[in-house]
Amino acid sequence: MSRSSRTRRRILIAGGAVLGALMLVVVGFLAWASTPMMGDRAAALEAWRNPAVTIHDAGDSVVMEPTGTPSGDGLVFVPGALVDPYAYLNKLSGVVAETGLTVVITKPTLNLAFFDQRPLSTFTAHAPEVTDWYVGGHSLGGVRACQLAEDPEVTGLILFGSYCANDLSGTDLRVLSIGGSRDGLSTPAKIAANRHLLPEDARMVEIDGMDHAQFGDYGTQPGDRPATIDDETARAELTQALSGFLSD
Repeated sequence: MSRSSRTRRRILIAGGAVLGALMLVVVGFLAWASTPMMGDRAAALEAWRNPAVTIHDAGDSVVMEPTGTPSGDGLVFVPGALVDPYAYLNKLSGVVAETGLTVVITKPTLNLAFFDQRPLSTFTAHAPEVTDWYVGGHSLGGVRACQLAEDPEVTGLILFGSYCANDLSGTDLRVLSIGGSRDGLSTPAKIAANRHLLPEDARMVEIDGMDHAQFGDYGTQPGDRPATIDDETARAELTQALSGFLSD
């Protein structure tokens, strides 16, 4: 075998090895992204059984509406990374029942918000009767919501254990940022460090004893700190903060 033939053979072998390794990485990533942290069944059933709330799956999202008089306000809510959209039903059902808010919980591409580049109109189309739209999200979903908040049709922004990466400080958005004192991922220090990216009059709320995973109902999350309040207390505190903000 000539030297040039041996060289070509080595190149082909090396290229095949690199391609094989890349395929393994891609397959591994897709498998990881396809296994979200599933929502707690019992908590979701509480929301489904709530007589003040109706829920239906719209394919690309889950829509929650009040059975009573709707307020005209709507919230497009983006789940955290690898979190089942249904994990947020119970925590958000309280504000739907109390204020008449319509909520559209998105189903992000590959369960990761930063892969989902669909426009806001994809989700607002599910509730054409809404007159004022808020965007919001949990953790990484909140980062994506901050980007969606640049849409001129958006009235305000609601963050659950999250903070922005883009600068919204010069906007006239109504903003509510809710953090947990026991959040081990979007810690109070991280939220404070990024406060300057929000409007000056943004409402900042910290729920004492709440951890990162309690913004939904999907069990514990690696890197989080143990909560010192139970899930029902966390839900009540969230409902109070959201209802007060929306009714002002």
